[in-house]
Amino acid sequence: MTTDDHAVPSDRATLRQATRAYEGTSLWRSLGQLATSVPPFLALCALMYASLDRSYLLTLALAVPAAGFFVRVFIIQHDCGHGSFFRSRWANRVVGMLCSLITLTPYLMWRRQHAGHHSHWNNLDRRFSGSDIYSGCLTLAEFQRLSPLRRRVQRILQHPLVAWGVLPPLIFLVLYRLPFDTPPDWRRERRAVHLTNLALLLLYGGLGMALGFTAVALVQGPILVIAATAGVWLFSIQHRFEQALWARQGAWDPVSAALRGSSHLTLPRLLQWFTGNIGFHHVHHLNSRIPNYRLEACHDAIPALGTAHVLTPWQGLRAWRAALWDEAGGRMVPFPKRTAPDRR
Repeated sequence: MTTDDHAVPSDRATLRQATRAYEGTSLWRSLGQLATSVPPFLALCALMYASLDRSYLLTLALAVPAAGFFVRVFIIQHDCGHGSFFRSRWANRVVGMLCSLITLTPYLMWRRQHAGHHSHWNNLDRRFSGSDIYSGCLTLAEFQRLSPLRRRVQRILQHPLVAWGVLPPLIFLVLYRLPFDTPPDWRRERRAVHLTNLALLLLYGGLGMALGFTAVALVQGPILVIAATAGVWLFSIQHRFEQALWARQGAWDPVSAALRGSSHLTLPRLLQWFTGNIGFHHVHHLNSRIPNYRLEACHDAIPALGTAHVLTPWQGLRAWRAALWDEAGGRMVPFPKRTAPDRR
Protein backbone atom coordinates (compact mmCIF):
# COMPACT_ATOMS: atom_id res chain seq x y z
CA MET A 1 0.00 0.00 0.00
CA THR A 2 1.33 3.41 -0.89
CA THR A 3 0.26 6.35 1.24
CA ASP A 4 1.59 9.26 -0.80
CA ASP A 5 1.27 11.48 2.27
CA HIS A 6 2.67 14.50 0.43
CA ALA A 7 -0.90 15.14 -0.77
CA VAL A 8 -2.13 15.40 2.82
CA PRO A 9 -1.28 18.39 5.03
CA SER A 10 1.23 17.38 7.69
CA ASP A 11 -0.46 19.28 10.51
CA ARG A 12 -3.55 17.12 10.70
CA ALA A 13 -4.67 18.32 14.13
CA THR A 14 -4.62 21.96 13.02
CA LEU A 15 -6.61 21.12 9.89
CA ARG A 16 -9.34 19.33 11.83
CA GLN A 17 -9.41 22.14 14.38
CA ALA A 18 -9.91 24.70 11.59
CA THR A 19 -13.07 22.94 10.40
CA ARG A 20 -14.71 23.27 13.81
CA ALA A 21 -15.51 26.91 13.15
CA TYR A 22 -18.18 25.66 10.72
CA GLU A 23 -19.90 23.18 13.04
CA GLY A 24 -22.58 25.47 14.45
CA THR A 25 -26.13 24.97 13.28
CA SER A 26 -28.47 27.79 12.28
CA LEU A 27 -32.05 27.19 13.33
CA TRP A 28 -33.43 29.40 10.58
CA ARG A 29 -31.31 27.83 7.85
CA SER A 30 -32.30 24.35 9.00
CA LEU A 31 -35.97 25.29 9.13
CA GLY A 32 -35.56 26.92 5.72
CA GLN A 33 -34.19 23.68 4.29
CA LEU A 34 -37.16 21.78 5.70
CA ALA A 35 -39.55 24.33 4.21
CA THR A 36 -37.92 24.13 0.78
CA SER A 37 -37.72 20.33 0.77
CA VAL A 38 -40.71 18.60 2.37
CA PRO A 39 -43.63 20.81 1.16
CA PRO A 40 -42.36 20.87 -2.47
CA PHE A 41 -41.98 17.08 -2.37
CA LEU A 42 -45.53 16.62 -1.09
CA ALA A 43 -46.88 19.16 -3.61
CA LEU A 44 -45.20 17.35 -6.50
CA CYS A 45 -46.60 14.03 -5.30
CA ALA A 46 -50.08 15.59 -5.25
CA LEU A 47 -49.59 16.89 -8.79
CA MET A 48 -48.44 13.46 -9.91
CA TYR A 49 -51.59 11.84 -8.54
CA ALA A 50 -53.69 14.51 -10.22
CA SER A 51 -51.88 13.99 -13.53
CA LEU A 52 -52.60 10.27 -13.71
CA ASP A 53 -55.94 10.89 -15.42
CA ARG A 54 -54.34 13.23 -17.96
CA SER A 55 -51.02 11.82 -19.09
CA TYR A 56 -48.66 9.32 -17.47
CA LEU A 57 -45.81 10.94 -19.39
CA LEU A 58 -46.52 14.09 -17.39
CA THR A 59 -46.55 11.99 -14.22
CA LEU A 60 -43.14 10.58 -15.07
CA ALA A 61 -41.80 14.04 -15.91
CA LEU A 62 -42.90 15.29 -12.48
CA ALA A 63 -41.18 12.28 -10.87
CA VAL A 64 -37.77 13.75 -11.75
CA PRO A 65 -37.99 16.90 -9.59
CA ALA A 66 -39.88 14.91 -6.95
CA ALA A 67 -36.95 12.50 -6.78
CA GLY A 68 -34.64 15.49 -6.38
CA PHE A 69 -36.59 16.61 -3.32
CA PHE A 70 -36.57 12.99 -2.05
CA VAL A 71 -32.75 13.10 -2.15
CA ARG A 72 -32.77 16.49 -0.43
CA VAL A 73 -34.97 15.11 2.38
CA PHE A 74 -32.55 12.19 2.71
CA ILE A 75 -29.68 14.67 3.16
CA ILE A 76 -31.65 16.33 5.97
CA GLN A 77 -32.17 12.93 7.59
CA HIS A 78 -28.47 12.27 7.11
CA ASP A 79 -27.54 15.51 8.90
CA CYS A 80 -29.96 14.70 11.71
CA GLY A 81 -28.19 11.37 12.10
CA HIS A 82 -24.90 13.19 12.61
CA GLY A 83 -26.49 15.62 15.07
CA SER A 84 -25.58 18.49 12.75
CA PHE A 85 -29.00 19.74 11.64
CA PHE A 86 -30.30 21.06 14.97
CA ARG A 87 -28.58 21.75 18.25
CA SER A 88 -31.23 19.73 20.06
CA ARG A 89 -30.66 15.98 20.03
CA TRP A 90 -34.41 15.52 20.45
CA ALA A 91 -35.18 17.73 17.43
CA ASN A 92 -32.67 15.83 15.27
CA ARG A 93 -34.27 12.55 16.26
CA VAL A 94 -37.86 13.66 15.66
CA VAL A 95 -37.12 15.27 12.29
CA GLY A 96 -34.94 12.33 11.25
CA MET A 97 -37.73 9.88 12.03
CA LEU A 98 -40.30 11.98 10.18
CA CYS A 99 -37.98 12.16 7.15
CA SER A 100 -37.83 8.36 7.18
CA LEU A 101 -41.51 8.26 6.18
CA ILE A 102 -40.46 9.87 2.89
CA THR A 103 -37.08 8.17 2.41
CA LEU A 104 -38.28 4.70 3.58
CA THR A 105 -35.03 4.51 5.58
CA PRO A 106 -35.43 3.52 9.26
CA TYR A 107 -33.74 6.42 11.01
CA LEU A 108 -32.31 4.86 14.18
CA MET A 109 -30.96 1.78 12.39
CA TRP A 110 -29.45 3.78 9.55
CA ARG A 111 -27.94 6.32 11.96
CA ARG A 112 -26.06 3.66 13.92
CA GLN A 113 -24.87 1.79 10.85
CA HIS A 114 -23.80 5.01 9.16
CA ALA A 115 -21.81 5.93 12.25
CA GLY A 116 -19.92 2.69 11.66
CA HIS A 117 -19.15 3.82 8.13
CA HIS A 118 -17.71 7.06 9.48
CA SER A 119 -15.50 5.20 11.92
CA HIS A 120 -13.69 3.14 9.29
CA TRP A 121 -14.43 4.20 5.71
CA ASN A 122 -11.81 2.93 3.23
CA ASN A 123 -10.24 0.81 5.99
CA LEU A 124 -9.33 -2.55 4.46
CA ASP A 125 -9.33 -4.35 7.80
CA ARG A 126 -12.83 -3.19 8.76
CA ARG A 127 -14.70 -3.49 5.46
CA PHE A 128 -16.86 -6.44 6.47
CA SER A 129 -18.53 -5.01 9.56
CA GLY A 130 -21.91 -4.94 7.81
CA SER A 131 -22.37 -1.18 8.17
CA ASP A 132 -21.03 -0.09 4.78
CA ILE A 133 -23.30 -1.35 2.02
CA TYR A 134 -22.46 1.39 -0.50
CA SER A 135 -18.71 1.76 -0.72
CA GLY A 136 -16.97 -1.46 0.29
CA CYS A 137 -14.72 -3.34 -2.13
CA LEU A 138 -12.56 -6.42 -2.53
CA THR A 139 -8.83 -6.34 -3.11
CA LEU A 140 -7.45 -7.60 -6.39
CA ALA A 141 -5.83 -10.56 -4.60
CA GLU A 142 -9.12 -11.46 -2.87
CA PHE A 143 -10.96 -11.38 -6.17
CA GLN A 144 -8.38 -13.60 -7.84
CA ARG A 145 -8.77 -16.19 -5.07
CA LEU A 146 -12.52 -16.48 -5.67
CA SER A 147 -14.02 -19.36 -7.60
CA PRO A 148 -15.01 -18.63 -11.23
CA LEU A 149 -18.69 -18.51 -10.22
CA ARG A 150 -18.12 -16.02 -7.42
CA ARG A 151 -15.98 -13.86 -9.70
CA ARG A 152 -18.83 -13.77 -12.20
CA VAL A 153 -21.26 -12.80 -9.43
CA GLN A 154 -18.97 -9.95 -8.37
CA ARG A 155 -18.76 -8.69 -11.95
CA ILE A 156 -22.54 -8.78 -12.26
CA LEU A 157 -23.17 -7.05 -8.93
CA GLN A 158 -20.80 -4.21 -9.79
CA HIS A 159 -22.03 -3.68 -13.33
CA PRO A 160 -23.56 -0.17 -13.37
CA LEU A 161 -26.93 -1.44 -14.61
CA VAL A 162 -27.12 -3.66 -11.54
CA ALA A 163 -25.23 -1.62 -8.93
CA TRP A 164 -26.91 1.68 -9.84
CA GLY A 165 -30.10 0.47 -11.48
CA VAL A 166 -31.45 -2.78 -10.05
CA LEU A 167 -30.06 -2.86 -6.52
CA PRO A 168 -30.79 0.67 -5.19
CA PRO A 169 -34.62 0.34 -5.21
CA LEU A 170 -34.27 -3.10 -3.60
CA ILE A 171 -32.11 -1.62 -0.85
CA PHE A 172 -34.81 0.92 0.02
CA LEU A 173 -37.80 -1.36 -0.50
CA VAL A 174 -36.50 -4.67 0.88
CA LEU A 175 -33.20 -4.38 2.74
CA TYR A 176 -34.30 -1.41 4.83
CA ARG A 177 -37.41 -3.31 5.89
CA LEU A 178 -35.22 -5.79 7.77
CA PRO A 179 -32.86 -5.33 10.76
CA PHE A 180 -30.11 -6.73 8.56
CA ASP A 181 -26.74 -7.74 9.96
CA THR A 182 -27.37 -6.21 13.38
CA PRO A 183 -26.09 -7.53 16.73
CA PRO A 184 -28.75 -8.89 19.12
CA ASP A 185 -28.11 -6.07 21.59
CA TRP A 186 -29.24 -3.42 19.07
CA ARG A 187 -32.74 -3.80 20.48
CA ARG A 188 -33.82 -0.18 20.05
CA GLU A 189 -32.65 -0.10 16.42
CA ARG A 190 -34.37 -3.40 15.63
CA ARG A 191 -37.58 -2.20 17.21
CA ALA A 192 -37.32 1.06 15.27
CA VAL A 193 -37.16 -0.85 11.96
CA HIS A 194 -40.43 -2.60 12.75
CA LEU A 195 -42.08 0.61 13.96
CA THR A 196 -40.98 2.38 10.77
CA ASN A 197 -42.43 -0.47 8.73
CA LEU A 198 -45.71 -0.17 10.62
CA ALA A 199 -45.85 3.59 10.04
CA LEU A 200 -45.13 3.12 6.33
CA LEU A 201 -47.79 0.43 6.11
CA LEU A 202 -50.36 2.77 7.66
CA LEU A 203 -49.28 5.73 5.50
CA TYR A 204 -49.11 4.02 2.13
CA GLY A 205 -51.89 1.60 2.99
CA GLY A 206 -54.10 4.60 3.73
CA LEU A 207 -53.07 6.23 0.45
CA GLY A 208 -53.84 3.00 -1.36
CA MET A 209 -57.27 2.74 0.22
CA ALA A 210 -58.04 6.36 -0.64
CA LEU A 211 -56.50 6.68 -4.11
CA GLY A 212 -56.00 3.10 -5.26
CA PHE A 213 -52.92 0.93 -4.83
CA THR A 214 -52.18 1.06 -8.55
CA ALA A 215 -52.09 4.85 -8.41
CA VAL A 216 -49.74 4.74 -5.42
CA ALA A 217 -47.39 2.37 -7.27
CA LEU A 218 -47.47 4.49 -10.44
CA VAL A 219 -46.56 7.64 -8.50
CA GLN A 220 -44.25 6.50 -5.72
CA GLY A 221 -42.48 3.83 -7.80
CA PRO A 222 -40.77 6.17 -10.31
CA ILE A 223 -39.81 8.60 -7.54
CA LEU A 224 -38.17 5.82 -5.54
CA VAL A 225 -36.31 4.35 -8.52
CA ILE A 226 -34.87 7.69 -9.62
CA ALA A 227 -34.02 8.88 -6.11
CA ALA A 228 -32.53 5.56 -4.98
CA THR A 229 -30.40 5.33 -8.11
CA ALA A 230 -29.12 8.89 -7.71
CA GLY A 231 -28.56 8.50 -3.97
CA VAL A 232 -26.64 5.24 -4.14
CA TRP A 233 -24.55 6.61 -7.01
CA LEU A 234 -23.75 9.76 -5.00
CA PHE A 235 -22.64 7.87 -1.92
CA SER A 236 -20.78 5.04 -3.64
CA ILE A 237 -18.63 6.90 -6.16
CA GLN A 238 -17.23 9.24 -3.55
CA HIS A 239 -15.21 6.43 -1.99
CA ARG A 240 -14.62 4.21 -5.02
CA PHE A 241 -12.83 6.15 -7.71
CA GLU A 242 -9.52 5.30 -9.36
CA GLN A 243 -7.41 7.60 -7.17
CA ALA A 244 -9.12 6.70 -3.88
CA LEU A 245 -6.89 5.62 -1.00
CA TRP A 246 -7.57 2.44 0.97
CA ALA A 247 -5.35 1.47 3.88
CA ARG A 248 -4.84 -1.26 6.45
CA GLN A 249 -5.67 -0.46 10.06
CA GLY A 250 -2.08 0.32 11.04
CA ALA A 251 -1.71 2.93 8.28
CA TRP A 252 -5.26 4.32 8.37
CA ASP A 253 -5.92 7.78 9.79
CA PRO A 254 -9.08 9.91 9.45
CA VAL A 255 -7.46 12.94 7.80
CA SER A 256 -5.76 10.96 5.03
CA ALA A 257 -8.93 8.90 4.62
CA ALA A 258 -11.02 12.07 4.32
CA LEU A 259 -8.78 13.89 1.84
CA ARG A 260 -7.68 10.88 -0.21
CA GLY A 261 -10.38 8.29 0.49
CA SER A 262 -13.25 10.70 -0.22
CA SER A 263 -13.77 12.88 -3.26
CA HIS A 264 -14.86 16.41 -4.05
CA LEU A 265 -17.68 15.82 -6.53
CA THR A 266 -18.33 19.01 -8.50
CA LEU A 267 -21.95 19.32 -9.55
CA PRO A 268 -23.94 22.04 -11.37
CA ARG A 269 -25.45 24.49 -8.89
CA LEU A 270 -28.98 23.12 -9.18
CA LEU A 271 -27.84 19.53 -8.54
CA GLN A 272 -25.56 20.73 -5.75
CA TRP A 273 -28.63 22.28 -4.12
CA PHE A 274 -30.77 19.16 -4.51
CA THR A 275 -27.99 16.97 -3.10
CA GLY A 276 -27.33 19.19 -0.11
CA ASN A 277 -23.65 19.82 -0.92
CA ILE A 278 -22.86 16.13 -0.42
CA GLY A 279 -20.28 16.55 -3.19
CA PHE A 280 -18.02 18.14 -0.56
CA HIS A 281 -17.68 14.65 0.81
CA HIS A 282 -14.08 15.09 1.88
CA VAL A 283 -15.12 17.95 4.16
CA HIS A 284 -18.02 15.94 5.53
CA HIS A 285 -15.75 13.02 6.41
CA LEU A 286 -13.16 15.29 7.96
CA ASN A 287 -15.84 16.75 10.23
CA SER A 288 -19.31 15.18 10.13
CA ARG A 289 -20.65 17.78 12.60
CA ILE A 290 -20.68 20.46 9.90
CA PRO A 291 -24.24 20.95 8.56
CA ASN A 292 -24.65 20.48 4.84
CA TYR A 293 -25.26 24.20 4.24
CA ARG A 294 -21.80 25.08 5.60
CA LEU A 295 -19.70 22.45 3.81
CA GLU A 296 -18.93 24.65 0.81
CA ALA A 297 -17.94 27.63 2.96
CA CYS A 298 -15.61 25.41 4.97
CA HIS A 299 -14.04 24.04 1.79
CA ASP A 300 -13.51 27.51 0.33
CA ALA A 301 -12.01 28.93 3.52
CA ILE A 302 -9.37 26.25 4.17
CA PRO A 303 -6.88 25.88 1.27
CA ALA A 304 -5.65 22.48 2.47
CA LEU A 305 -9.06 20.99 1.68
CA GLY A 306 -8.34 21.66 -1.98
CA THR A 307 -5.91 18.72 -1.99
CA ALA A 308 -8.83 16.27 -2.20
CA HIS A 309 -9.38 14.58 -5.54
CA VAL A 310 -11.89 16.44 -7.71
CA LEU A 311 -14.43 14.23 -9.42
CA THR A 312 -16.63 15.51 -12.26
CA PRO A 313 -20.08 14.00 -12.92
CA TRP A 314 -18.74 12.35 -16.09
CA GLN A 315 -15.87 10.80 -14.14
CA GLY A 316 -18.41 9.72 -11.55
CA LEU A 317 -20.39 7.87 -14.22
CA ARG A 318 -17.21 6.01 -15.16
CA ALA A 319 -16.24 5.30 -11.55
CA TRP A 320 -17.80 1.83 -11.63
CA ARG A 321 -14.64 0.68 -13.42
CA ALA A 322 -12.71 1.23 -10.16
CA ALA A 323 -13.84 -2.11 -8.80
CA LEU A 324 -10.92 -3.56 -6.83
CA TRP A 325 -8.15 -2.25 -4.60
CA ASP A 326 -4.70 -3.26 -5.86
CA GLU A 327 -2.57 -3.32 -2.69
CA ALA A 328 0.65 -3.76 -4.62
CA GLY A 329 -0.03 -0.81 -6.91
CA GLY A 330 -1.79 1.32 -4.30
CA ARG A 331 -4.77 2.21 -6.49
CA MET A 332 -8.25 1.15 -7.54
CA VAL A 333 -8.30 -1.00 -10.68
CA PRO A 334 -10.92 -2.55 -12.99
CA PHE A 335 -11.75 -6.23 -12.92
CA PRO A 336 -9.04 -8.25 -14.69
CA LYS A 337 -9.78 -9.06 -18.28
CA ARG A 338 -11.27 -12.49 -18.76
CA THR A 339 -8.91 -15.03 -20.26
CA ALA A 340 -10.10 -17.56 -22.80
CA PRO A 341 -10.24 -21.15 -21.46
CA ASP A 342 -7.48 -23.52 -22.51
CA ARG A 343 -9.05 -25.89 -25.09
CA ARG A 344 -6.08 -28.17 -25.48
